[in-house]
Amino acid sequence: MQLIIFQAVFLVICWSQVVSSHVFGYSEPNQRRWARHHGHCAGKTQSPIAITSSHTIPVHMPAVDMIGYHNLLPYPLKLINNGHTVTIGIPKGNLSEETDEFVPYVRGAKLPGEFEVEGLHFHWGDKNNRGSEHVINDIRYTMEMHIVHRNKKYATLGEALNHPDGAAVLGFFFNLDEDEGQGLVTINRHLHLIADANKEAALNVTFSLSSLIANVDVDKFYTYKGSLTTPPCSEAVTWILFPDPIPISPKQISRFRQLTDTQDGALVDNFRTLQPVGNRRIFARTGHVRHTSIAALKHESDYLKYDWFY
Repeated sequence: MQLIIFQAVFLVICWSQVVSSHVFGYSEPNQRRWARHHGHCAGKTQSPIAITSSHTIPVHMPAVDMIGYHNLLPYPLKLINNGHTVTIGIPKGNLSEETDEFVPYVRGAKLPGEFEVEGLHFHWGDKNNRGSEHVINDIRYTMEMHIVHRNKKYATLGEALNHPDGAAVLGFFFNLDEDEGQGLVTINRHLHLIADANKEAALNVTFSLSSLIANVDVDKFYTYKGSLTTPPCSEAVTWILFPDPIPISPKQISRFRQLTDTQDGALVDNFRTLQPVGNRRIFARTGHVRHTSIAALKHESDYLKYDWFY
């Protein structure tokens, strides 16, 4: 049992190190200094970006199959304030082949394979009209959640980030609403336990990933090639963004804003400035085709017609 818990904690620590590989800040001067430590941060396919629907390319493609998203996540979940964000790593050391348990994964869309969940984290602002990293049709939402996945053909996320097909991130937006976002309740009620930077807490409950995104129309999304939005800014990410927002109440977002960062200030406005789109194409899923294999779509001209770049 002790070995299982150690493995789970180790995986969460590794995930936190990938998200926060050195102490960095989100002020504009600090962000300009990211590239001094990580050359990728000055790359040509960086994230986040602004997306305008009229500038996207509509393409028939499969929906995103979210395999295991309805399953309860395995214990023990660790909630961490790493000074830059709130992260939850997905422990993998206590899964049992005998009970057919597995780590959730995604496939479909324009993903080149199957991608296993590594963890999730959030970006939010000090004001209600900012917080999300991506901007959709000139709207910057109150908060954005990233569910990070590793291409299964790579053993670790660290290895995967060295390859252009290494990672996939599903992005979801939260819009201020009178009603509470029910999927956030479990996370929200534990945030006081990690009020200070570099604090972590074990959750005594679990939840499913699907509960976080219960009201989202997952058949509609944008996808493009980009990077991590924090150092090391690895250009290894296939982004899939779901524009249908999730509600978050004033009380819920205020609990995120009460956290502190590594400089003992408020942990707010932890979003990166928008990056140039450059020669990248942004695709928008059209149609209602679900669970269609990539092999089948290779016979459709509108799927083969476009590459990620002009």
